Amino acid sequence: MEQPGEIKKVSMAVIKRLPKYYKYLGELMRKNVERVSSQELSKILGFTASQIRQDLNNFGEFGQQGYGYNVSQLYTEIAKILGITTNHKMVVIGAGNLGQALANYTGFSIHGFDIIGIFDKNPNLVGRKINDIPIYPVEDMEYFINKNNVDIAVLTVPRDETESIVNRLTNTAIRGIWNFTPVEINIEDRDIVVENVHLIDSLLTLSYRINESWLQERLLKQKRKDKPFGHGKNTTYMVK
Repeated sequence: MEQPGEIKKVSMAVIKRLPKYYKYLGELMRKNVERVSSQELSKILGFTASQIRQDLNNFGEFGQQGYGYNVSQLYTEIAKILGITTNHKMVVIGAGNLGQALANYTGFSIHGFDIIGIFDKNPNLVGRKINDIPIYPVEDMEYFINKNNVDIAVLTVPRDETESIVNRLTNTAIRGIWNFTPVEINIEDRDIVVENVHLIDSLLTLSYRINESWLQERLLKQKRKDKPFGHGKNTTYMVK
């Protein structure tokens, strides 16, 4: 039970919706929109107006009845909640195809996430630059992270290298790990937050949604076959 003065625990579902609010409010600001109602947000985002109000009320009172939300103010407040009012230093560990793609993505810096170094064990890659970001030998990883006060490590290393890299990261001042490896990382008794990103899970979800109409049709046919039939009998014949 929540105690007086205790900070309310916000659900992960609410947290995952915040970036969508932030992104759309930014679009409204670029269009010089000054205020927006929860009903208007609902039409664009696909959440109910009640859900939007409940989500935002987890962090304070932002809107006014009959007026709605001040777009600029709400955008700034959500940025504070997401912790992106100050820049975060990041390093990419693993300079393979995925690591290089992430290093080349310019959208991170726009939102205050600056990749300042890349690490790899391949001597043919060390010394090169990707998007003007130097590639360093992985042996220098701990020293570089601590010296430069790096906040986030982005992992794109192979499966069999993940555990050793994570063990080394726990001995640094790193605050978060953005994990793109196939291994689910769970760090106990450490002040390191882990976000596991499973690309194949997302792709399989997309595949399901593409396949959903066929599945609904299949279930509908199944229900038709499962209906009782006969002369008033209660027996149901199941088709398997």
